[in-house]
Amino acid sequence: MRIDRTSSTVRRIAGVTAAALLALPLAACSSDDDQSSDSKPEPVAAVTDLSGQSTAVTLDPGFVKALTSLKLAPGVVGDATLANGAVSFPITGGDVTYYKPGSVSPYVTGKIDHDGSGLSLTAGSTEVDLTNFVVDPGTSRVAGDVSVNGKSAAEGATIFNLDGRTLKPLQTEGDTAVLEGTKVQISADAAALLNKTFKTDAVKQGLLVGIAKITINTK
Repeated sequence: MRIDRTSSTVRRIAGVTAAALLALPLAACSSDDDQSSDSKPEPVAAVTDLSGQSTAVTLDPGFVKALTSLKLAPGVVGDATLANGAVSFPITGGDVTYYKPGSVSPYVTGKIDHDGSGLSLTAGSTEVDLTNFVVDPGTSRVAGDVSVNGKSAAEGATIFNLDGRTLKPLQTEGDTAVLEGTKVQISADAAALLNKTFKTDAVKQGLLVGIAKITINTK
């Protein structure tokens, strides 16, 4: 991970700042109108070449119940893991730039990549794979690729929306930072696709998938 710093203050707190940046993709950003690039202030800090550790989602009991009622079995794709009710996706890259809150909207920009992993939903002979998640901090959305029985159904579609109002304070231990508490919800596009594929109308926009926990290396 390489950290670009723009002030002496950032130099002294670079490790914590790098971790704090990742809280904001999972939090509600400012709702002010976007400013033009000409009027943007200098960023406080930027994290580039982001990789290592993971984004995990503890599946909500209501989501699991909904899957059970539809006879859908959750699973993992690629490098993802599923254990103890949580699905985890390795962070493979990305970048985040952080501006002073209120100075520009959105005040966090960039992306967090999770290439080569994903979540599968299977019913009978039909399997839907949601993979290659990209967290967009400017819109509080998660995009990804969708395939049905191995055939591409959508690329770069908005799969989840994020609600960061329940985000807990940053926790740090050694060279690791943990951010937990953001709600992950099914998007309108994902709900429509899943309903069409599995011939149901039970999957609703805003369905709570679970609570996110992001773990990163600060050095």
